Amino acid sequence: MLLYLTDYLAQFHSGFNVFQYLTLRAILGVLTALIISFIVGPYMIRKLSVYKIGQPIRELGPETHFSKAGTPTMGGALILIAIAISALLWSELANHYFWVVFFVTLAFGAIGWVDDYKKLVKQDSEGLRGKYKYFWQSVVGFLAAVFLYVTASSPVETTLIVPFFKNVAIDLGPAFLLLTYFVIVGSSNAVNLTDGLDGLAIMPTVLVAGALGIFAYATGNVKFSEYLGIPYVAGAGEVVVFCGAIVGAGLGFLWFNAYPAQVFMGDVGALALGAALGVIAVVVRQELVLLIMGGVFVIETVSVILQVVSYKLTGRRIFRMAPLHHHFELQGWPEPRVIVRFWIITVILVLVGLATLKIR
Repeated sequence: MLLYLTDYLAQFHSGFNVFQYLTLRAILGVLTALIISFIVGPYMIRKLSVYKIGQPIRELGPETHFSKAGTPTMGGALILIAIAISALLWSELANHYFWVVFFVTLAFGAIGWVDDYKKLVKQDSEGLRGKYKYFWQSVVGFLAAVFLYVTASSPVETTLIVPFFKNVAIDLGPAFLLLTYFVIVGSSNAVNLTDGLDGLAIMPTVLVAGALGIFAYATGNVKFSEYLGIPYVAGAGEVVVFCGAIVGAGLGFLWFNAYPAQVFMGDVGALALGAALGVIAVVVRQELVLLIMGGVFVIETVSVILQVVSYKLTGRRIFRMAPLHHHFELQGWPEPRVIVRFWIITVILVLVGLATLKIR
């Protein structure tokens, strides 16, 4: 939005041309989202407390969590507000990649909001029923997949790029629809499963979003993409501004969500952020790299699947509790130790993912 204003002002003073640079707008996106979070955060937390929109704690959960009962939740709305305003202010609004990422993020946020609202306001312990939640996630994910497939202007936009190999790429054709659907929906639910400790999900999200922003910048630049041997996708660079907004909003939220948390994200934030990472990875053609960088999300999800399968088949549990972070808590790890160690693992995995830019 402000891009058009600065473009107009550039005819009166050439200095306004600096706002055409993606790098500057990405930085401004980070700072804008961060400032909005700092401004809106305290007000939102007070309102959530007044309306008693607090987190219920499972009786079967770790005892250390009992003291968290009543902590304001649905704080993910703060993240979405900051992302939406920042991205709209600094993005090129004529870019179709911006709009598909924007739509998916807010749509999944709306699904999460309904779920949180039913649980916390309507006191419905089931919230949005699983089948309905998955149905609407599927609808949004598939619509995004169809849109990206139909608007693809070159074969590379529907090709699966295999990291670490320079000339290995798989032409997906219509299978692109299925892959995109699974990446978006799977990523959304993976982040949601990880969101169980103070700051556990948001920092990995920030790190992965920042790394995807680097991929977006390189993918949308002809010279960089050619030099690095990655696919060039015209217009994909604009997504770096949205990645910046996620980073800024995430850091702003972490200010209030760090242990001991003043507010929880809730499904409204976790589902939206996971879906955002998924669709951005698809846009920049790095679905497999997302699998690497988001390894913590993957491990948490796999731990739940293994636990359920093992219990149904053998009547035994592999872990003391799933997702995996609860297992370590019941092993005696203090919550901050679990959180920070998962952050460290994410930093390592993100570096591995970024290394694929050169190791091909």
